[in-house]
Amino acid sequence: MTAPPLGGENIVRYASELIGATPLLELVRTGSGSRLLLKLEQFNPTGSAKVRMAREMVLRAEHSGELAPGGHIVEPTSGNTGTGLALIALERGYTFTAVVDDHAAKDKLRAMKAMGARLVTVDSDGRGGPSSVRRRNIAAEIAATSGAYQPDQHNNPHNNAGYRDLAAELRKDLATDIDYLVGAVGTGGSLCGTVEELRRLGSGVCAIGVEPAGSIIFGGDPGPYRQTGAGSPAGFPVGRNVKYEVIDEDFRVGDIEAFATARVAARRTGILIGGTAGAAVHVALRRLVRFPAGSTVVVLVCDAGEKYLDSVYDEDWLVARGLYDRATEQRIVRLFRAYDESLRLAALDLERTGA
Repeated sequence: MTAPPLGGENIVRYASELIGATPLLELVRTGSGSRLLLKLEQFNPTGSAKVRMAREMVLRAEHSGELAPGGHIVEPTSGNTGTGLALIALERGYTFTAVVDDHAAKDKLRAMKAMGARLVTVDSDGRGGPSSVRRRNIAAEIAATSGAYQPDQHNNPHNNAGYRDLAAELRKDLATDIDYLVGAVGTGGSLCGTVEELRRLGSGVCAIGVEPAGSIIFGGDPGPYRQTGAGSPAGFPVGRNVKYEVIDEDFRVGDIEAFATARVAARRTGILIGGTAGAAVHVALRRLVRFPAGSTVVVLVCDAGEKYLDSVYDEDWLVARGLYDRATEQRIVRLFRAYDESLRLAALDLERTGA
């Protein structure tokens, strides 16, 4: 028996070559023909969208001469930018120092250390929020005294530019325009950068920004929050990469609702998403019924939930911090069921009327 011919090999040499081409998952469809899709960025190396912009910032710094061969990178981070920079640094021969606090998920800190990053830890703000101002100041001191390159993700234009490929992937993978793009804001890069590129490519997308309740990005009173990777606390200057003119609607979501949505979505799909992604999905679920029939809604899921097994997905951790509310989870379950029922009724109506 003749063996079938061998195919060409599909092998990469560097983990960064695996960045991008992340999948879209349909989370829910309605009887009106609208659908809510998740852009699953946790399938990137490091489990986050932010590896896209980490690579772009480093490559641009090399090109401009800001980062010399064998150089040192320092950046304050809540974790995902840090793991992205740690990966790119080890591949390209740089030393990387991450300035962090204990508000960050422990597994993000462990991942950075596993990839050879040096961690400089500062005290959190003592109220359940990040110490963003202090982290930034210490990173600036390290850069000034050591000559290290600080990308400054909040103001570096190559943060936003790092998501051009994400926009192109969405255009390639969908046979229609995206009507609504929903995502956490944070530094502004993923949402604003993707929307800008989509619009440059001819999309009429409506951008919906989501922030933790207590973040100052959309104004209002500051307060503590446990969602990581998004939000700006009191006193933190919102960076230039948050482009308000790009964002059409803005919402704030509390930790209870964000985490409950992530937990319910995990039980529905078997895929774990991060807490800030839970907040974005929460807004999309609540708004879906109000969108025009046949709308395509995409949520940017920028983070993997496996990093939060000891927090978002740990009921004891939630209860200890007053963040577990069974009634909230049940409401989200009922919302999913209502959309499923609308789809069933639409199918029955089509069968009965043929129209």
